[in-house]
Amino acid sequence: MKKLVFILSISLFFSCQNQAQVSEKEKSVIDADPVVVPIKNGKARAYFASGCFWCVEAVFESVKGVEESISGYSGGHTENPTYEASNTGRTGHAEAVEIIYDPEVVSFSTLLDVYFGSQNPTQVNGQGPDRGSQYRSIIFYQDEAQKKIIEEKKAALAEKLDTTIAAEVYPFQKFWVGEAYHQDFEKRNPNQRYIRAVSIPRLNRFKAKFPELLKEDEKH
Repeated sequence: MKKLVFILSISLFFSCQNQAQVSEKEKSVIDADPVVVPIKNGKARAYFASGCFWCVEAVFESVKGVEESISGYSGGHTENPTYEASNTGRTGHAEAVEIIYDPEVVSFSTLLDVYFGSQNPTQVNGQGPDRGSQYRSIIFYQDEAQKKIIEEKKAALAEKLDTTIAAEVYPFQKFWVGEAYHQDFEKRNPNQRYIRAVSIPRLNRFKAKFPELLKEDEKH
């Protein structure tokens, strides 16, 4: 019996130690100084996580002023994350998108409206049928001005809905571009089962809600 108690105690000790290590890693990500991505050729970049990146990529690419949306990973504590690794939930990364946009056409503030308006802002660790920390909602800021805008919009939405908003707010560190087969997945696979059942309905709900933000060829 004493031997069993000893073994259980040792197991609990290492379990607690591992949890502490994970917490420290997560804390280091959240407490880091943000990295500013400079404007290049008149285009700025913004980073968001909001469930499956196939869905999020398609939503942002429908918006006026957005040149491109790239699927990948961000917010974690491991190097070179892959789809398989991030899906375990142990890398700390969430499926994220890099938005390349013209700030003269669409502002960071408007991109936040797109972000909040194209998801269930109260769902924790997921969107729709996609559940797990790899699908959690995160908004990445690059400076204090962006952080202030995020916090103000998040607070206003919480007051409006009278509930807690699930989106986490992280300093941007690095975006890891996802595998090639994930890019423009919805456009290239319109008849794929998940795309038809989840991605396209999510995109259409957004379009119906914000017709004034759509590119001309998306207004149908």
